[in-house]
Amino acid sequence: MSHVGKNIRKLRTVKKLSQAAFAELFGLARPSVGAYEEGRSEPKMETLTRIAHYFGLSVDLLLTKELTVNELYNFDVFREGTAAAPPPQPVSSPSLLGDTTPLVPGSRAPEYIVRHHDPAYLASLPWLKLPHQLSGPTRAFEIRGAEMQQPKRQGLRHKDVVLTSRVSLSPGSVQKGSIYVFVTPGKILVRRVAGLLAEGQRLQLRADNADYSPQE
Repeated sequence: MSHVGKNIRKLRTVKKLSQAAFAELFGLARPSVGAYEEGRSEPKMETLTRIAHYFGLSVDLLLTKELTVNELYNFDVFREGTAAAPPPQPVSSPSLLGDTTPLVPGSRAPEYIVRHHDPAYLASLPWLKLPHQLSGPTRAFEIRGAEMQQPKRQGLRHKDVVLTSRVSLSPGSVQKGSIYVFVTPGKILVRRVAGLLAEGQRLQLRADNADYSPQE
């Protein structure tokens, strides 16, 4: 069961935003906000991502948990004077330059593996405007599963979105302890680099969730 409608209503009410003001903030039609709150429809992933980033929450929390006011205070959502991070903005004209990047929804991961070098396919993906200081081509990936979730719901959770930039796998380019997204022939893998194995310069990868075994 999704709790996104109730959470949107709570966010809007505590922040003293009318449905019209909330709609304007995220580029929505006012009736859409009402439909979300009444459970007649749910926001698209791009909209959920923008709402989550704006209020400093994860997409997973918006969807799967009915949040209390105390929990929202813990996420700095309602503390006065706390500057909200700028929300990602959808763009109608994709560009490989600047701070626009394609979003790869989890449902389209198998397709991305096959077609990620195809410019026409990349242009067909949802694109977001995400201010960043990364260099080179960027991609935003929707996390699927709990492999990178840490105790007490910390870390990367199901349906979170990570922004990445392309890096070389040459020695010295990959940093131990950092998280990387690997596009393999079988799946898109999000893992932390645990070490570099000398034989063949293979990487040792681990999930932040202790229930998952290390990989090479």
